[in-house]
Amino acid sequence: MSIDRLPTNLMEAIRHFSDPQVCIDFVAAMRWPNGPVCERCGSLEHSYLTTRRLWKCRGCKWQFSVKVGTIFEDSAVGLDKWLCAIWLIANSKNGVSSHELGRSIGVTQKTAWFMLQRIRLAMQTGTFRRLSGDVEVDESFIGGKARNMHAHIRARKVHGRGPGAHTTTVLGMVERDGEVRATVVPDRTKGTLHTQVRTQVEGGSALYTDEHHGYTGLEDDYEHETINHAVEYVVGQVHTNTIESFWALLKRGLTGTYISVQPYHLFRYLDERVYAYNQRDASDLGRFVGVLAAVSGRRLTYAELTGPA
Repeated sequence: MSIDRLPTNLMEAIRHFSDPQVCIDFVAAMRWPNGPVCERCGSLEHSYLTTRRLWKCRGCKWQFSVKVGTIFEDSAVGLDKWLCAIWLIANSKNGVSSHELGRSIGVTQKTAWFMLQRIRLAMQTGTFRRLSGDVEVDESFIGGKARNMHAHIRARKVHGRGPGAHTTTVLGMVERDGEVRATVVPDRTKGTLHTQVRTQVEGGSALYTDEHHGYTGLEDDYEHETINHAVEYVVGQVHTNTIESFWALLKRGLTGTYISVQPYHLFRYLDERVYAYNQRDASDLGRFVGVLAAVSGRRLTYAELTGPA
């Protein structure tokens, strides 16, 4: 399949992937550049059962589809809908709600929600590369105000004062003109923040934070400079405006599109927004292919998704 025949926008994607065999061929080419591989025995010898759209391994005689071993496994939803769903979420500025996706591709809200969570799993960065150069670090608090919650939900929240009482803490780090990382953290203590920064940022990098005491001591390993937000927001190169912009994008999606996100699912929505930010310079096709290239080996069952937090 030549690159000039691939879709470049949603309308073209819907038309292109309307044929089930085209979908299978496309996903198979992404998964197995050198031809299908049996997940059970690793054999490259196979035959294709055209009427059932399955491969049959000549080694162990196992029959398998292109969905096996991917986020699509055990899903009755066709690949035409899956690929359009991936296109939609990969190229959305503020996310796509399960209600909207369900209406768009013709599945129930429950099915759409499950699909979205599987796609977010494929969006996980999974990189060992550490940030370097000029890096901004900041925390944000995700969650509604206690007075806006139903009483039974408010009763389950941790009692106390301050931003952590009814919210979830997220730590973000961004390389100026580069990539962003965001992760849920249990607290804002020095031990937690130092561990995260040292894991994600190369030593010797220029580090910019606010004056929160949890960052004290990082100057031993980094060129650490701080900004006092009670007085000013920018002093020359010292600011955290880049990571603040990411927080604005994240919260616009969480509050405007998803309305309510449970804390134990928050990391999945972070993966989605981090992927969108890091792929901001890619084309629609590029972002779509980036997600599709990561669907293998990332199966997520409904039991795992809805089990105890």
